[in-house]
Amino acid sequence: MTVAQYFDSMSYGPAPEGDAEARAWLKRHESRFGHFIDGAFRPSASGKTFPTFEPATGHELAMLAAGTKDDIDLAVAAARKAQGAWSKLSGHQRARHLYALARMIQRHARLIAVIETIDNGKPIRETRDIDIPLAARHFYHHAGWAQIQDTEFADYQPIGVIGQIIPWNFPFLMLAWKVAPALALGNTVVLKPAEFTSLTALLFAELAAAAGLPAGVINIVTGEGETGAALVDHLGVDKIAFTGSTEVGRIIREKTAGSGKSLTLELGGKSPFIVFDDADLDGAVEGVVDAIWFNQGQVCCAGSRILVQEGIAEKFLSRLKRRMATLRVGPPLDKCIDMGAIVAPVQLQRIEKLVAQGVAEGAELHQAPIDLPSGGCFYRPTLLTNVQPTSIVATEEIFGPVAITMTFRTPEEAIQLANHARYGLAASVWSETIGLALHVAAKLQAGVVWVNATNLFDASAGFGGKKESGFGREGGREGVYEYLKPKAWAALKPRPDVSVPEAKLAAGDFAMATIDRTVKLYIGGKQARPDGNYERPVISPKGKLIGEVGEGNRKDIRNAVAAAQSASGWGGATAHNRAQILYYIAENLASRETEFAARIAAQTGRSMVSAEAEVQASVSRLFTYGAWADKYEGLVHQPPLRGVALALPEPQGVVGIVCPPEAPLLGLISLVAPLIAVGNRVVAVPSEPYPLSATDFYTVLETSDVPAGVVNIVTGGSLELGKALASHMDVDAVWAFGSTALSATVEKLSVGNLKRVFTDYGKAIDWFDPKQAEGPLFLRRATDIKNVWIPYGE
Repeated sequence: MTVAQYFDSMSYGPAPEGDAEARAWLKRHESRFGHFIDGAFRPSASGKTFPTFEPATGHELAMLAAGTKDDIDLAVAAARKAQGAWSKLSGHQRARHLYALARMIQRHARLIAVIETIDNGKPIRETRDIDIPLAARHFYHHAGWAQIQDTEFADYQPIGVIGQIIPWNFPFLMLAWKVAPALALGNTVVLKPAEFTSLTALLFAELAAAAGLPAGVINIVTGEGETGAALVDHLGVDKIAFTGSTEVGRIIREKTAGSGKSLTLELGGKSPFIVFDDADLDGAVEGVVDAIWFNQGQVCCAGSRILVQEGIAEKFLSRLKRRMATLRVGPPLDKCIDMGAIVAPVQLQRIEKLVAQGVAEGAELHQAPIDLPSGGCFYRPTLLTNVQPTSIVATEEIFGPVAITMTFRTPEEAIQLANHARYGLAASVWSETIGLALHVAAKLQAGVVWVNATNLFDASAGFGGKKESGFGREGGREGVYEYLKPKAWAALKPRPDVSVPEAKLAAGDFAMATIDRTVKLYIGGKQARPDGNYERPVISPKGKLIGEVGEGNRKDIRNAVAAAQSASGWGGATAHNRAQILYYIAENLASRETEFAARIAAQTGRSMVSAEAEVQASVSRLFTYGAWADKYEGLVHQPPLRGVALALPEPQGVVGIVCPPEAPLLGLISLVAPLIAVGNRVVAVPSEPYPLSATDFYTVLETSDVPAGVVNIVTGGSLELGKALASHMDVDAVWAFGSTALSATVEKLSVGNLKRVFTDYGKAIDWFDPKQAEGPLFLRRATDIKNVWIPYGE
């Protein structure tokens, strides 16, 4: 063709990126790689290896060491040995190391990008222009946190040895997301990369050693599922940070239950892409391209559910199909292609199977009429229309270049469809009316919402999900806390046994009998008899019967959760209103100080002076959270683009509380108050041996303008009722303070809907100490951060 003909047709010719240096790097290592442990490469302890393949051709790239428990033992020992010295470096010294790593990534950016493309199959334009620059940005950003750690996080310390497991869709970027904050804050790392895409992690280890990173600070063990399982199970690992499928996330949650390991899970998604009738349709079409055909749709936050307002649906889909026809699928090293290869044959087969099942359920299939390369794992851009909300392609994560569409009429219907998913990772809203866009963004159950944009990421803004998309955040200030633990909790000792005393029978006398009063449960703003109609005695330390409370069961928990759900308006109340009610509760409690102190003394056997101190501390704590209610606010992140990202704290929703056995009033209030201050509704199980302080407290709630259902109290056995709360699918989080068995049970049963769990692992908290028992530590646990990205300008 002549130049003139090229201008007439505007067709693309091949523009391949050179891969000679990448192939030379493989050749230098003879295409065989060991684990990187304690600053050096070494073979697997078992001598076993496994191959890794090039997705675009199917050719073998290299042989990798297959990690075993013995390899994990060596890596964890190296990380533990290095962690003390690494954490004792000044923040400035660690910042210098991270700065060196960032510069190292930039110097070798093209080599890293090419190896990533060869190993993963994604287009070189994406690795070169997005993944690798953003990875360097994470190291720069977290070098800054290291520099100011001593002033910004003075009350926190490193967690210790971090086990990290990353996926195959963004191998190098996910490494940066996890390694940079961990190292910046004084932790050391054992990282297990995905078996399909381990090469850039090994290259990073090699370059990091050359940049002067001390031996043992980062260790990389390659392998398949059993290698990751050995890392999760290892007793020497203090935290697991996992990105991957929801199914594996459940397994990790269950296996770490009761271990005391910190845990963050960034899991699957089925993100809605909402297009209103006033949207810039051409802009929204390009947004779809970025949302679902970026990285071949192998993105956890991919906008795979396109929800279009009914009046523009036909026009929008026509433009979208026309745009699909211009997409180019080809060799990923070609700088002119839009989509590369699917990572592996097993993933390609999964995509094909789910699409076929969706069509069998009634979906209409449209695939871009474009040619695919011969050989390799390639799949056409795909659109499924006429999809029902219950179809498998609308509910399950396909993790491929497949979008489905549905229509809606009103904003409220769009919100209902968008939230009709077990996932809650991300969402996009497209409208030229910013008020409408932000109204919808506020109501979406997602950790990240993009307005008139999609797939925007930066190290300064947190990323993470809700519901079965996992918990925890990566990036920004909110992500820093995931790699720190409070100093005040570092030396907690096991809680001494606080058992229920045994009653001592005694004959009565001829005095007039007291009028019997059996205390009821408190559900939906009303006193309610327990479902089983059984009571449990409350015995003083001397064995005297001082009262009876209802024996709550699973049905009582069910009723209390339903009442809490019906009080959803509490989360929408103004912070000022919530603050006033907390002050009112405190005022009414203070007026009954002597009465409450006498009850505490009677139950616990403590002196009146000690009991009065607990009531006074409880009043003070209510005032504290009344003060925080309208001051626990979000942040405005300013990422390097024309726009802002609003980090907004949102209530978890319905939270179950199992109160500690000690401090019967202060323990209850220390857990209830921060949760309701930020808009949650609670179902509280009081101290098992001393429940009468809680049942007295609900008489205060009845006179303090607390809306029905905001606070519900179910008395009974802590472990039994904790089980009911943890397994209830409409409970969004559980706070459990008590025995080690309670902590382990609640964490294990939380896997049903991957609810957030806050527990003390049987350690004794001093509820009178504000450093241990109040403030931002509890408020952060009471909220999730939603990052709303708002680009501006033309």
